Amino acid sequence: MNRRQRNKIVPNIWIIAAKRSNTAHNYFALYAMDWRRGARLSWEGWKRYEDLLQFHVPIKRKVAGRASSSQPAAKIAKKALFLHLNETQYEELEQLFYQPFSKKRWKVFMKEHTYKEEA
Repeated sequence: MNRRQRNKIVPNIWIIAAKRSNTAHNYFALYAMDWRRGARLSWEGWKRYEDLLQFHVPIKRKVAGRASSSQPAAKIAKKALFLHLNETQYEELEQLFYQPFSKKRWKVFMKEHTYKEEA
């Protein structure tokens, strides 16, 4: 792998987090993580899921570069993990997101909070 390839951000995991508050208003955030390079990106602030889907996610082609491309969030939502979190769980996600990467802590968090359908 050359230097240019190492500098690219290639998100491996996309997470859409819906924070439920006591006032019944949802708050949506989109997270992208690149495990290999230790990169992470986040976009937040949507009150409606439809508004999130219309957002074009800007991804830089290189960490230090100026060129960027975009991808619609609706396309990303198909492969993203969707988490329904309360305020406490959302704070835990925020703390985990901004700490140094630990795959073990992420696995535990995702296992606890990923919705699984009962068969």
